[in-house]
Amino acid sequence: MRISTTLRATLLASLASTAFAATAVSAQAVAADEGEESAEIIVTASKRAQTLQDTPISVSVTGKQQIENAQIRDALDLQTLVPSLRVSQLQSSANTNFIIRGFGNGANNAGIEPSVGVFIDGVYRSRSAAQIGDLPSLERVEVLRGPQSTLFGKNASAGIISIITAEPKFELGGSGEFSYGNFNAIVARAEITAPITDKVAFSAAVNVNKRDGYVRNITQNINENERDRWGVRGQLLIKPSDDFKLRLIADYDNIDENCCSVVNIVDGPTGNAVRAVGGRLISNQPLALTSATNFPSSNKIKNYGFSGQADANVGDFDLTFIGAYRGVRQDTNADSDFTSADIIGSNRNTTNIDTFTAEARVASNFDGPLNFLVGAFYFHENIDVDAALTFGRDFRNYANLLSGGNYGGLEPTLRALLPGTPAGQFGGQGQGRFEKYDYQDRAISIFGSADYELNDRLTFSVGANYTRDRKKVATNNSSTDVFSGLDLVLAGVRAGVPASVANTAANPFLGLRALQFLPPFLNYPNAVEDGRTADNDLSYTVRLAWKATDNLNAYVTYATGFKASSINLSADSRPTAANFIPGSPAQSPAPGTSPIRTALGANLPVNLTTGTRFAGPEDAKVFEIGLKGNFEGFAFNFAMFKQTLNGFQGNIFNGTGFVLANAEQQSTFGIELDTVITPVRNFSITANFTYLDPKYDKFTGGSALQTSTFSVVPTDLTGRRPAGIPQFALSFGVDYKIEVSDTAKLMLHADYQHESPTQLAEGTVQLKRSVNNMNAAITLAMTNGLEVALWGRNITNEAWITTIFPGVAQAGTLSGYRNQPRTWGGLVRYRF
Repeated sequence: MRISTTLRATLLASLASTAFAATAVSAQAVAADEGEESAEIIVTASKRAQTLQDTPISVSVTGKQQIENAQIRDALDLQTLVPSLRVSQLQSSANTNFIIRGFGNGANNAGIEPSVGVFIDGVYRSRSAAQIGDLPSLERVEVLRGPQSTLFGKNASAGIISIITAEPKFELGGSGEFSYGNFNAIVARAEITAPITDKVAFSAAVNVNKRDGYVRNITQNINENERDRWGVRGQLLIKPSDDFKLRLIADYDNIDENCCSVVNIVDGPTGNAVRAVGGRLISNQPLALTSATNFPSSNKIKNYGFSGQADANVGDFDLTFIGAYRGVRQDTNADSDFTSADIIGSNRNTTNIDTFTAEARVASNFDGPLNFLVGAFYFHENIDVDAALTFGRDFRNYANLLSGGNYGGLEPTLRALLPGTPAGQFGGQGQGRFEKYDYQDRAISIFGSADYELNDRLTFSVGANYTRDRKKVATNNSSTDVFSGLDLVLAGVRAGVPASVANTAANPFLGLRALQFLPPFLNYPNAVEDGRTADNDLSYTVRLAWKATDNLNAYVTYATGFKASSINLSADSRPTAANFIPGSPAQSPAPGTSPIRTALGANLPVNLTTGTRFAGPEDAKVFEIGLKGNFEGFAFNFAMFKQTLNGFQGNIFNGTGFVLANAEQQSTFGIELDTVITPVRNFSITANFTYLDPKYDKFTGGSALQTSTFSVVPTDLTGRRPAGIPQFALSFGVDYKIEVSDTAKLMLHADYQHESPTQLAEGTVQLKRSVNNMNAAITLAMTNGLEVALWGRNITNEAWITTIFPGVAQAGTLSGYRNQPRTWGGLVRYRF
C-alpha cells in the first residue's frame, strides 16, 4: 500500500500529538549509570562524548541495566528493544544479518559486505561471524540509523551498531552469574576487575552459553538448533596521567553447534521422488519443530583478536589511535537437501578471514564557537574460501526418478554420441562442485567534521569522508559432475536433430538440462575479466541543530553514504552479458561473438551462462528532521526521513547460489518515535514506533521467487515494495521497581514487539510474516550484591517464518526458517 501525502501529514501530526500527550519513553533512554535513574545518557555516536539529548542523530541507546532487565540472551534478542533494527539468523551459526530502516544485506555470502557497520569498542567487525560472540561487561549498545559514512567510512550506508564495553576499573569489583532454562539452557558468566598498580588496571571475563536444540530430528534421533559457545576476554588499562590512557583488549570465542534447522513450507513435485528413494521429509509443515536429515549440520567457528586504543589530551586537542587484528576460522557442513535421503552428500564451507584496521583522529576542544574532528582509517582484509557441494549415494536414483529413468537410461547413448566424456557414472556419489576463492580488500578513508555555533542555541555542522577501496579476487573452481559437463545440443545434432532446432524442444535430450545442477565454472582472472574493483567516494553531511530550550532540541540533516562494491563468492558468479553470449557452438545459428568466446575459444567451459561477478557500489542519501525532548518524567525522540539508495545491492538465494544485482534506486519514507514516561518514581512505560514505506523506484535487473515453480527468475521489480520490510513495527515495555525492604528491591519487566504482516520474498509468492512477541522478567536484587531472576522470552509461544528460499535440487519445493519457540529460566547473579 502506498501512503498518500495527506495521510503522511495526518500520521505525522497524530504521532507528534501522541508524543506530547505522554504516550511513553524511549526504551533507549537508559541511564548510563545504572544506579542513577536521572543520570544523563552519554553516547559517542559522533566520535565525541555527548549526551543523547544533544546528539543530532537518530540514535537508540540500550544500556546495561536495560539489557539485564529484559534478559537479552544474544544479538537476535536486541531487536525487541529497537523497532528500526531487524536481526535474523540464516543457514549457519555464523550468519547473522542486521537490517536498519529496511536496508541491509550480506551474511550468507562472504564477498558481500553489510550495509550496517558493526563496531565493538571502536573496532570494525566486517563479517557477521566476527560479531556474534557473547560480550561480557556491556556498557551500552548504540544503534545509529541512516547513512553514517561521513565518520565511519564504507559499509555504513544503512547505519551503525556500536557496542561499548566497560573499561577496567581501579577498584576491585566483578560479578558472576548462572542461568538455567528449558532445553537445558545454561548461561554462565564471570568477570573481575582490579588495579595492578595505581596506574594499571585489568579485567578478565569468561562466558559459556549452552542449550539443547529445540528441533527434534526424527531420523537421527538428535536435537538441532542447539547452542554451544564459550569465550574469554581480557583487558589492560594503563593510565599514567589524566591526559593519557592506553586500553588493550584480547578475546577468543568458540562455537561448535548443530544449526540451523530448515522447515518444509511447500512439498513440491520432487517430494515423491525423495520418498521413492527411501527418504523422509516433514512435508508441508512450515512451523514444525521436527526435521528429517541424514547427517547433522556442523558449525565450528573460532573468532579472536586483539586491539589497542590510545587516548591523549594535548592542550586543546584530543588524540585517539585504534589498531586491531581480527581473525575468523569458520568450518560448516550441512545436509542441504533437508531430507533423510542422501541426495546432497555434503555442503562444506571453510572460510578464513583476517582483518587489520587502524584509525587515527584528532578532535579539538576550543572554548570558541568552532570545533573540529579530523582522522584517517585503514582497512586490510584477506578472505580464503574452500567450499564443496557433493552428491550423496541417492542422487543418481533421485535424478532417474525425476527424469522418468532417462538420466541413467540414456547414459550409454550420450557417451556414444559424446566421446571423451569423463569416466564416472552420471550422478555418482562424491561428484560435485569444488570452490576456492582468494579475496583481498584494501581501503583507506580520510574524514573530518566541523561544528560552528552560530549563537548559543544554533549550531551548523558539516563533515566529509573520502574513501578509496580496492578489491581483487581469484577463483579456482571445478566441477566433477560428469552429466553437467555434457553439451546436450551437440548430442542432439549428432543424433540427427537439425542444428537449427537443436536448442529447442525438438531435441529429446534437452529435457534433461534441468538436471545439470553443477555445470563447469569459468575461473577468473582470465583474458577478459581481471577480478578487480576500484571505488572512490566522497560522502558528506550538512546539519543544522537548534537547542530550542534546555529540554527541547531539533535538527535537520542532509547526508550521503557509501558502500563499496561487493563480490559474488558463490558458484553463481558468472560473466556478464556484455562479456559473453551463451549457447552451444553446435547450434545454428551459432552464438554471437563476445569477448570471452573470442579469447577462450575451445577452452570455453560447456554450458556457461551469464550473470554477475560483482555488485557495484551503493550510494545513499537521506534528508531527515528530528526532534528530541527530555522533561521531568517524560522524554521522546522523533525522526522523519526520506532515504534513497542508488545501486542498492540486492542478494537472493536461488537454491544453489546467490543472484547479485544492483537496484538502480530504492527509497524509503519513514517515521520513528521513541518515547518514555515515568509517571511516578520507580515506574516507567516505554513505547517505540517505526513506520516504513519503501519502494523500488527502479530495479530492472531484479530477481524474484515465482509461485508456479518456486524458482528464482529475472524480474523487473520497478514500482514494487521490497520484501522483508514491515510497514509498522511497535514495541512497548513496562518496568516497575518495588522497594521490598531497606536491603532488597523487586524489579518487574515486560515488553511486547509487533511487526505488521510482511511479504517474505520478492515475487509472486504471497507468503507473509507477522510478529507478535512478548517477553517478561522478574528480578529480586539485594544490597549485598545478590540477584535472583525468573525470565521468559516469547512467552505466548508465537510461531512465524523468518525467511524462505527455493529447495536445493528440488524444483517446486519451498523451504524456510522459523523463529525460536518459548524459552524460560531462572538466574542467580552476584556482584561485588
